[in-house]
Amino acid sequence: MSSPNYITIDGRQAEVREGQTVLDAARTLGIDIPTLCYLEQCGPATSCLVCLVKINGKLVPSCGAKTVPGMVVESETDEIREARRTALELLFSDHVGDCLAPCHRLCPLQLNIPEMIRYLDDGKLAEAVAAVRKALPLPAVLGRLCNHPCEQGCRRGSEDDPAAIREMERFVADHDLRLAEPYIPPGGQPGARSVAVVGAGPCGLAAAFYLARQGHAVTVIDRNPRAGGTLRAVAESELPGAILDAEIGRLGRMGVSFRYGITLGKDTVLPGLLGEFSAVLLAIGDSGKESAAELGVAFSPQGIKVDPDTCQTGVSGVFAAGAAVKAVKHLVRAMADGKGAAECIHRFLLGEPIRRFDKPFSSVMGRIEPDELKLLLAGVDASPRQMCDVCAGLTPGQAESEAGRCMHCDCRSSGRCAFQHYAQAYGANAGRFRTAPRPEFKRQVQPGGVIFEPGKCILCGICVRLTEMAREPLGLTFVGRGFDVRVAAPFNRSIEDGMREVARDCVKHCPTGALAFADE
Repeated sequence: MSSPNYITIDGRQAEVREGQTVLDAARTLGIDIPTLCYLEQCGPATSCLVCLVKINGKLVPSCGAKTVPGMVVESETDEIREARRTALELLFSDHVGDCLAPCHRLCPLQLNIPEMIRYLDDGKLAEAVAAVRKALPLPAVLGRLCNHPCEQGCRRGSEDDPAAIREMERFVADHDLRLAEPYIPPGGQPGARSVAVVGAGPCGLAAAFYLARQGHAVTVIDRNPRAGGTLRAVAESELPGAILDAEIGRLGRMGVSFRYGITLGKDTVLPGLLGEFSAVLLAIGDSGKESAAELGVAFSPQGIKVDPDTCQTGVSGVFAAGAAVKAVKHLVRAMADGKGAAECIHRFLLGEPIRRFDKPFSSVMGRIEPDELKLLLAGVDASPRQMCDVCAGLTPGQAESEAGRCMHCDCRSSGRCAFQHYAQAYGANAGRFRTAPRPEFKRQVQPGGVIFEPGKCILCGICVRLTEMAREPLGLTFVGRGFDVRVAAPFNRSIEDGMREVARDCVKHCPTGALAFADE
């Protein structure tokens, strides 16, 4: 029996077999080397170059490099990360498509708006409720009072009027409030970490929501007899008190506890809170700035002085956010500030580098031309925007009709796309190598429900090889030369005709969302 063979990857030994690739060996050690053009059953293509490693002083694609006993491999150096990032950015140079729809990118709380709308359009109210409730604190409040910056980016507005996103969000949240067993967003695994949120206004309630979602034990402390802060001053016609009470009640069902009638600096002091809790968030609003100055935290003309990147005051374990730090004009912005502070506190409690949440990566297509708009409008409900009674909100029929107006200009693979995932992981700049004008946006909707967007294709060849292996009657192939090479079916037939037997596999393994199903 032959003795085992070993190679070293990043200082760790991996046992290898004859003919095994460096990529395979790295995966046995749990090392994540990015790949876009590699699928195990298809073999290496070595075309995307994002799986580069360094062997004997040379950068080589790990998916095609065979292991040799005694080989020393580097896979996680600054040089290699930069090379992989550059490879990703080069692939983005002619990429045509948005990872996130403009509405999603413009939402300060990052609600996946197209996902919510697709669920509404499909009549999947339970799924729409879960999507909204997992992402937003007090969605029935936001559905009434948000200044809806998302609608400013809605491309449907280039045709007639933007989709009524806020009204659809309100419809979903109100539907949930009427249920006998309303949806309660799941939280993380509760631990011994506890957080005091001082101030039960929009910023503090939002922070409490996100901290509870992360599994922390949250206590909200407020000087008033009820939570809500400035929301309690909103007219009943705009925000019924029962709606606000119901939403705050949801926080209680998530595990958030409340202490009322406690004034900071009078009934409790910061050292006492730090003795009881692992961290403290000061979300005391504009009216509480004076009392905050008596607590020993640094103060500026705008409010409590904090590090803008970490929300930390000068006192260890004490954070501040919202109007107590600087004026906040809009409700959704105050809640986004609370979300950012919650992420900073969460990282502090876990002993991780403290920073606000990372925005999801998105390639941005930018302005679309009239002919491109026609492609996005194909098959979309041509009805005008639904106008609802301010008090009653959208009816079920109106909500369904309004959802049908959405052009779904996001990528259906967003959140599951390998290209997007690694661009985020490596901090890629999608616009680094782009030139103007960008290539034309194209979308081919096939009769069987397959969508092909050639501007997203990176010519990885996975779909071509899958159709070859399945012995498709037509299959897919590369046509053209030079920069004009593209994936197509022979004889000018449709993409769908070329993958009759393996369409689902081709869609599943497409690394960029160039192939998708219309109903998913």
